[in-house]
Amino acid sequence: MGQNRQILLEHIKQPDQHTLAGYESRGGYAAIRKALSMDPTAIIEEVKKSGLRGRGGAGFSAGMKWSFVPRNTGKPTYIVCNADESEPGTFKDRLLLEKNPHAIIEGMMVAALAVQSHWMCVYIRGEYAHPYHQLKKAVNEAYAKGYLGKNIFGSDYSLDLVVHRGAGAYICGEETGLIESLEGKKGQPRLKPPYFPATMGLYYSPTVLNNVETYAAVPWILNNGGDTYATIGTEKSKGTKLISASGHINKPGVYEVEMGYSFEQFLEEECGGMLNGAKLKAVIPGGSSVPILRAEEIKGATMDYEGWNKLGTFLGSGGVIVLDDSVDMVDAIENLTHFYAHESCGQCTPCREGGHWVAKIFKRINEGGGLPGDLELLETLCNQIAGHTICFLGDSLVMPTRGFTSKFKDEFRKKILDALEGRPVNTKSLNARFETSH
Repeated sequence: MGQNRQILLEHIKQPDQHTLAGYESRGGYAAIRKALSMDPTAIIEEVKKSGLRGRGGAGFSAGMKWSFVPRNTGKPTYIVCNADESEPGTFKDRLLLEKNPHAIIEGMMVAALAVQSHWMCVYIRGEYAHPYHQLKKAVNEAYAKGYLGKNIFGSDYSLDLVVHRGAGAYICGEETGLIESLEGKKGQPRLKPPYFPATMGLYYSPTVLNNVETYAAVPWILNNGGDTYATIGTEKSKGTKLISASGHINKPGVYEVEMGYSFEQFLEEECGGMLNGAKLKAVIPGGSSVPILRAEEIKGATMDYEGWNKLGTFLGSGGVIVLDDSVDMVDAIENLTHFYAHESCGQCTPCREGGHWVAKIFKRINEGGGLPGDLELLETLCNQIAGHTICFLGDSLVMPTRGFTSKFKDEFRKKILDALEGRPVNTKSLNARFETSH
């Protein structure tokens, strides 16, 4: 499989790719010109044929999502780009925002024509200062040339784009939490149903909400055809995927690979192998919220939705975190759960309270205060959190918790037992814990 097929990163190293002139000199804005002459439903069908799935983590068909948007409702239709890239281990959208912002803008414009929207917004992570300024420059260039605003490209179609900075809340990466924040409210997710963005999104109007990477792939699809895009990748996972690779590797960075590419090959050929020749211990394949895999589990793994699903984990946002055998897994999971507990919006009790309980237990174990029954207590907490919250943040804490404690149980037990040796403890309390844990 041709892992070096470049779609999103084809021109990323060109020093002027972030400018309108540079982007246009390499075929930029040809897709929107083509879209202006197409029937809106034909645009949607082309994206459907491509098999493009949302690159933010959910993996839902982009064309299907667009087709759900109702017509003639008497309300405006909105296009929103989720650029609130806050998942630990994920930084691929940042590269596109900095180096290829016009591809994002053009992809959104095509989506706008497909659903007949006249207003678009990019919701960008507050901490992304440089990406924000790069994107704003690109938007201003597009307005100055008549590509945005009234009568774009000399047509009778008008289209505006606003760039909105978030305030540093991880939960605003969740689509309905993002919409609430965009409306000026607390960034807290909405109940679904009835608030599915396609029918009841921004200002309770029809809304298309996709990720940066998803929109950036659209111009290539329209220029080359959905059928051509569908020949890349696997039967169910089409196209290419941007991977944010970090951890104990020689060449961390953002890579574009065809869906279905061998992970072992990716680790050796793209990432340059393990740092200092260390031994691979574990891999988190899709950002910190997905279940971790032991080194022996990744043999034969392929980098696509179904490939990772077979192993009990997810492609997610494509944030690959590689861990060598020097990593203390108790310390690592304490760090991760602290993040998720801190980022809870507080709306749902299981996440608001349970997240902090989980983080505190790991902190206690890591600092030498672990007790028999702690692992069982953690599992009980996970059972009370998973599936009992409005959004997926609670599950985002539970999945790594269960993954670390089940895959590396011996490390947790050893840390607990080592701490108990020579430490005065309440025997009655200990016995009670042992009884409940067996």
